[in-house]
Amino acid sequence: MWKKALVAALLALVVGFVYHTDPTLPERLLEVLSHSLATLQEAPSVEETIAEAWEALITAPGQQWSRVAVGVNACVDVVVSGVGLLQALATDPRPGQDHDVLHSKEDLNEAFTYFLGRGAAAERFYANHEGFQRIAQAAAEYPGAQFYVGGNAALIGQKLATYPQLTVLLCGPIGPKLHELLDEQIVVPPASLQETDEYHLILEYKAGEQWGPAQAPQANRFIFSHDVANSEMSLLETFVASLDEFQPDLVVLSGLHMMEGQGRELWEERLKEAVVAISNIRNEVPIHLELASMTDREYMNSIMQEQVMPIVNSIGLNEQELLFLSQAGSGPHSQVASWDSVPNVGQVSDILLWLLETHGRTDPESEADLTRVHFHTLAYHILATVDGHWSNQEAAVAAGARVASAQACGVQQVDASRVRLRAPLRFHGSHAEPGESLALDPRRPVTVWHRRNVTFHLSPVLVCQQPLRTVGLGDAISAEGLLYSVMLQRQ
Repeated sequence: MWKKALVAALLALVVGFVYHTDPTLPERLLEVLSHSLATLQEAPSVEETIAEAWEALITAPGQQWSRVAVGVNACVDVVVSGVGLLQALATDPRPGQDHDVLHSKEDLNEAFTYFLGRGAAAERFYANHEGFQRIAQAAAEYPGAQFYVGGNAALIGQKLATYPQLTVLLCGPIGPKLHELLDEQIVVPPASLQETDEYHLILEYKAGEQWGPAQAPQANRFIFSHDVANSEMSLLETFVASLDEFQPDLVVLSGLHMMEGQGRELWEERLKEAVVAISNIRNEVPIHLELASMTDREYMNSIMQEQVMPIVNSIGLNEQELLFLSQAGSGPHSQVASWDSVPNVGQVSDILLWLLETHGRTDPESEADLTRVHFHTLAYHILATVDGHWSNQEAAVAAGARVASAQACGVQQVDASRVRLRAPLRFHGSHAEPGESLALDPRRPVTVWHRRNVTFHLSPVLVCQQPLRTVGLGDAISAEGLLYSVMLQRQ
């Protein structure tokens, strides 16, 4: 914006100088200069254009959900500066190294450094109960520590509860602090209430922040916990049992990622029990599954191939989770170790198509139910749907992008002066079969393309330059996308 203002000021000086030095200059030239000045002063930025276009695109669907049941992971998030907490723990910077499970504050230090250097979100289980309690106490006492509703299910429920036309049921391990933080409109089954809270520690970092050898290319967070109730999905059966009385027209399920830290023998048995419980949900009620960070490829394969994914209708996930899905299942671009800061649109599209064709219902004869994937990364979102199953997806993907832009900046409406467009202006709808390149039009910022019987909707995100809070953005994005989505009558 400052560049435009500078050019406008210089042009104004030129107009004034020309007029005073040569009053006989043809009026037409002065008109041209004056018109150019007016255009510069009035022309909206690309961010303003996109924000205004979203408002026109985002229309409420003709058919809306009225009762939504959400479960089953819920906790209290303690949000602190990651670098600040590590300093408070008197630990020196160490080289970055990923750990599937954290056993010590040294493991925490290395894993935090690893993901900070990549600007990537991650979530890990902290195996040592006593060690976690000491770190949690230091986090709670850290100056500026903030307490929030946490857990994908609770965050999605909290977001949905802001819409007065919705009745929201939330089932999960809900202690006194979390119950106090929840929106009073949320229905909590009595069997969900427990005497103590589960705490998750959220270590946030800003773009450019440095810890030892690593510097963050963008703002993000690292999450860890020692959470027994959520890691066993102990409230899942309670959740399913509560649906008979509540009678939802949409079910949102999350928390599967918490189980992988239990070890194969435990998660294998519990996952079978979870599938049985989920299968008991009435067939006519659509199920959305929200994924989160995982590291165990065998566990992810169990979710994909023989367990959960075939019996849900929709999933939501980010760029790390999508790539891990492909790596676990030997899908497209599984040789890619990690994404660039802005994942290649064509590669993302290839994996989404593979996911729906391999584990979804692109074949009408398939017994799988999966027909919708909502993908989100910092710079853009994509909604991929099997034709004939969902409608209003242009509005849905734009609504998810809009809420990401606003919530990251801590405002109700997008402030174009505080955000920047980082999505590519031209891209291919496939990396494997590039074809014709696609363009982003700020005046109609949702780009649509088709691959066989799958339709892709892409919306850019206006990235907040100084985000106030990044935790829960993915959950807000999925919740908003679902609110504007319509599932067509199930076959």
